[in-house]
Amino acid sequence: MEKKILYAASTRAHLVHFHLPYLQALTEEGWTVHAAFGGSGEDVPWTERSICLPLEKKMIAPGNFRCVQIVRDLVREEGYDAVIVHTSLAAFFLRLGLLGLKKRPAVINMVHGYLFDRNSSLLKKLILLAAERLTAPVTDLLLTMNGEDFDIARRHRLGRQILSVPGVGVNFSRLDSPSDPAALRRSLGIPEDAFVLLYPAEFSNRKSQRVLLRALATLPANFMLVLPGTGTLFEACKSLACELGIRAQVLFPGYVEDMAPWYAMADLAVSASRSEGLPFNIMEAMHCGLPVVASDVKGHRDLIRDGETGLLYPYGDCQACARQILRLARDPELSAGLARQGQENVQQYALNRAFPKIMDCYHGAISSPVSP
Repeated sequence: MEKKILYAASTRAHLVHFHLPYLQALTEEGWTVHAAFGGSGEDVPWTERSICLPLEKKMIAPGNFRCVQIVRDLVREEGYDAVIVHTSLAAFFLRLGLLGLKKRPAVINMVHGYLFDRNSSLLKKLILLAAERLTAPVTDLLLTMNGEDFDIARRHRLGRQILSVPGVGVNFSRLDSPSDPAALRRSLGIPEDAFVLLYPAEFSNRKSQRVLLRALATLPANFMLVLPGTGTLFEACKSLACELGIRAQVLFPGYVEDMAPWYAMADLAVSASRSEGLPFNIMEAMHCGLPVVASDVKGHRDLIRDGETGLLYPYGDCQACARQILRLARDPELSAGLARQGQENVQQYALNRAFPKIMDCYHGAISSPVSP
């Protein structure tokens, strides 16, 4: 009897960047795997069919609600045995489409970071928590990847079974290829005496690059900030760098496929994010031996013990961020010690450790009977 899985996320890029090992494994186990994602794009590797959904980032966009009926029709047509969803947008609207079905597949939702926490406004928290509660009855297994999200899920009963996993696993081996940091610095026009800060991330309000730009404006002129990535706030951040008079100290290289040489040429990894699940950029930087200064938010706190494996600062506090950066720049011994401890600690999130745990979770949920 044919066995089918629908594996979904808000974007094709998310599936390709983070889930190919799982798609390959499921396919090699004999499952027929379909991928569903927002927008358009080529077929996802290791899947038999790719389905483009009209998902849009604005929650109340009409396309998102069209997805509800699309998913209901798709499940009836294909007879999936399981639906595995990732990312908040896809997770909500796909599960919404399964509500009320008399016969439905097993549903697994991996939380890549709830978009609310204890510091969120009451209105935002109530709205987003209501969405999670609405879809909890069709969530047979809910997987969280940081301590605070696990506590939220347990406290509000956001799934029938709730487990914690070490993220999706990072393939650290792809960061270990030899590179010439000095050559990359020269090609980018970075002076030899520059102290380089690195933050690869999407340009968005949540990632908060503007905090780092304002922090940089208070640091000595030999500090440089490298911001690989694209996003809706890309041009706005360029404009802010000009307004602050630091445009010459900031590099905006756009999307970078191979980050290994960039980690190798940097002196310090930084993050200003508002919230995270378990961020790849921090884990990759730690593996590469970089000390880290990051905002004191969920996701970061799981990776960084302040003063042991990195330094934290209050979210949005530009001055505190600058002080922590200066502290490491002026204390090479502290910097090296944090980097060493961070590099050792982050190995627990390697793909070869996370992969078997997640596959066991998938198998357990798929083989369990689905309650109405």
